[in-house]
Amino acid sequence: MLSPSSPSDAPRNRPLLEMQGIGKDFAGVRALDDVSLRLYPGEILGLMGENGAGKSTLLKILSGVQPPSRGEIRIDGETVRLADPVEAMARGIVTIHQELSLIPTLSVAENIFVGRAPIGRLGLVSWGAMREAGARAIARVGLRLDVRTPVSALSVAEQQMVEIARALSLHSRVIVMDEPTSALSEAEVVRLLAIMRRLRGEGVSIMFVTHRLEEASAVCDRMTVLRDGRLAGELTRGSEPIPVPAVIERMVGRAASELYARPAERPAPGPVRLSIRGLATRRNPDAPHAIVLRGVDLDVRAGEILGIAGLVGSGRTELARAIFGADPIEAGEMRLDGEPLAPASPAEAIAQGLGLVPEDRKHQAIFPALGILPNFSVASLRAYAQALGFMAERRERDDLSRYRRLLNIRMAGPEQPIASLSGGNQQKVILARWLTLDPKVLLVDEPTRGVDVGAKAEVHQILVALAARGIAVVVISSELPEILAVSDRIVTMREGRITGEVPGAGAREEDLMALMALGPGEEARS
Repeated sequence: MLSPSSPSDAPRNRPLLEMQGIGKDFAGVRALDDVSLRLYPGEILGLMGENGAGKSTLLKILSGVQPPSRGEIRIDGETVRLADPVEAMARGIVTIHQELSLIPTLSVAENIFVGRAPIGRLGLVSWGAMREAGARAIARVGLRLDVRTPVSALSVAEQQMVEIARALSLHSRVIVMDEPTSALSEAEVVRLLAIMRRLRGEGVSIMFVTHRLEEASAVCDRMTVLRDGRLAGELTRGSEPIPVPAVIERMVGRAASELYARPAERPAPGPVRLSIRGLATRRNPDAPHAIVLRGVDLDVRAGEILGIAGLVGSGRTELARAIFGADPIEAGEMRLDGEPLAPASPAEAIAQGLGLVPEDRKHQAIFPALGILPNFSVASLRAYAQALGFMAERRERDDLSRYRRLLNIRMAGPEQPIASLSGGNQQKVILARWLTLDPKVLLVDEPTRGVDVGAKAEVHQILVALAARGIAVVVISSELPEILAVSDRIVTMREGRITGEVPGAGAREEDLMALMALGPGEEARS
């Protein structure tokens, strides 16, 4: 195995990594065409572009997952062949992938040191040394928990921080971060960006891939922008951060005003559709870190988009799960159109007119090994069922075709694996899944996580259109600009409680942050 030299070994005036003239073809389709970039020691380089621009293909080539069809890769001026991820890691290149790759049944420490556990006397694993080193690793990312905790008991945000801690523990020269902040709260994002800046100061090079352009602008020294598999431009930071509108223009060729564009006119909402009083949940021993709801009161009207804002750990997702029958309710009551609502399971919730788009699309919303058609119709199989167990496949396909046109789903055909779609198109398929059932209430948790700039505006338009049909839409998002863009009314949460409420029109981020910071006994409504 090769031993990567320390970051300080390389001069900072010449590239540490160069990708020159990279091309990649798949069955006659050109995914990358003559792409070149360079990464210097102690630099943060943003790799920007919409889904389908070629970023993922370029990262797979860099991480040794796929070979390029053309071009070459140089490290410290030497042409190298990255035959597989092990070879890339040996050269000092470590990738933190967007989709979590932790092993849920193993502890935090075991995940950090999987495949390289410290060995003690008699050739046995030194569990004490592993726990000590694991505690130091998670401390670097500001995570405070027992490293013996199973990863399955952690929140999505905590799991993401464990992924980052594992990469940092490898003493890498180049760290590729693919959407590392998508599941993090504002405070955790600030901490991660600070970690990135510290690593840059130590001479570590970072390639940062994100759809959150404000974060990239704040931390990147340069940005390389891809569009349709080709270079669309390079931007360099001067005395001020790289302007976001300039990045958007190169990425999509559209004005920045399309991002988080709030519709000028919205119809007045109808009567209360979902009413919640005193909702409380009990602690789940299988998920000890989940937030317990404590006396939540909430009303959602027909044709209204209600935004729920709060930091990770505020109870936003737990509220959606409790409403949808996924978590047991200990106290309180819910009513749907004035009738008692108490689903004991998600199946009962669906039957009563509720739908849920969960935050973890890969593990909780799609069946990645299946095609688009079964992923579209899985929640409405009874509607397509015929005698003797046969499916009305023609009607099923016609419905998918109709929503494909309505939602502008970019797909090759119904049999195409859903995992091959971009994040934005996967999200549209999930939304189409619920449209076939015409739910009374639709809960949407992180609607544009992992979705590119252009698709964000499309998803927002879909949510507005759903509300216009009379559906009560509840939107949960970590991105305050998104909450402000789509919501008619916004409530804030902290520690399992509602802490405030403001109208969507005219609300400001600072208003929401102030309400999100209120503690027990400080609840306020404006």
